[in-house]
Amino acid sequence: MPLLNKVATAVPGGLGGDTAAPSLSRLRSALTLFFALDGFLFAGWVVRIPAIKQQTGASSADLGLALLGVSAGAVVTMTLTGRLCRRFGSHPVTVVTAVLLSLSIALPALTGSPLALGLVLLVFGAAYGGINVAMNSAAVDLVAALRRPVMPGFHAAFSLGGMLGAGLGGLVAGSVSPTAHLLGLTLAGLLLTALGGPTLLRRPSPAPPESVAAPATGGRPAAAPGARVTVLVLGVIALCTAYGEGALADWGALHLEQDLHARPGVAAAGYAVFALTMTAGRLSGTALLERLGQTRTLVAGGATAAAGMLLGALAPSVWAALLGFAVTGLGLANIFPVAVARAGAIAGPSGVATASTLGYGGMLLGPPSIGLLADRFSLPAALTTVAVLAAGAALIGFATRDTATG
Repeated sequence: MPLLNKVATAVPGGLGGDTAAPSLSRLRSALTLFFALDGFLFAGWVVRIPAIKQQTGASSADLGLALLGVSAGAVVTMTLTGRLCRRFGSHPVTVVTAVLLSLSIALPALTGSPLALGLVLLVFGAAYGGINVAMNSAAVDLVAALRRPVMPGFHAAFSLGGMLGAGLGGLVAGSVSPTAHLLGLTLAGLLLTALGGPTLLRRPSPAPPESVAAPATGGRPAAAPGARVTVLVLGVIALCTAYGEGALADWGALHLEQDLHARPGVAAAGYAVFALTMTAGRLSGTALLERLGQTRTLVAGGATAAAGMLLGALAPSVWAALLGFAVTGLGLANIFPVAVARAGAIAGPSGVATASTLGYGGMLLGPPSIGLLADRFSLPAALTTVAVLAAGAALIGFATRDTATG
């Protein structure tokens, strides 16, 4: 979530210009590790969904309802994690939720029914929602202290972790059981948490510059009367595009395997291709925003994602569908960051929190919605809703360009 309009780049050599002090650099590296860990574990789970579906004997509707457990657990946790971060600090909460996420990822492979799967996914979802709120809160504080727009790098690390997790899952899908794979991810998650956790636990969140030297009149100007509405509109844009990310994560591999008869390893590569292009898009996001501006970046991204997802959902061959997934990832890469960045510029941390929560809600509610639609119609037809919402985000962004996207 690049806060391009929220923080200014530090002036080299000026008073306090060395904001990237060694301690802040270590914090940045540790937080980057946790973003990558989150993406790695989540992708490791989603590429095994076809095997878990078969193991539990779930229909598409049953699986969709079970996946709703992730959404329910995450939404409840997201409403509480902000309070926990304010009380205990975002760094300890990030470490604790990383441990919980690592432990809970092994649970789905131990279930034998859709009901049991849904119950353990409540726990997994709670950990996933908690770590996302906590590490983003920590990253917002660090971005403000560094006075540099480094947020895209954190989200690129999440995407890179997702690509690696999906790629590894594709390699082992045909030869390693889901139980062994997910238990291995538990061990990897605990080891990486042990590696990065001490850095976060030893250092509190850095105070943003304005808290040190705020004007006597009160710091950030009061928000305009329509700011809340604008932030909600930006949250809807984030929701529309995050819906696609969640849908592809949970249903992309199943679509390739079930509808296009891809081998398990090739099916798992679908999310890896999506994550790869999303990573590339986010790594180039700052330059793209500087060149095109927020509105053009949002509209172009939404249109690109809509076209890509239509191809990915309706293509008659595996390779054409993979190309569609790649185009979709490239289009979606920077829409969520643009929406949240603008929300932060308008309403500060509360704007970031509102837009982020709506966005993650879209990511978590997309998969069960796709499952219900797939059971009523078909999975390819259900996946076209990703294209519809991406196009909708582009239209909303263009219609509100004077107030919402700058």
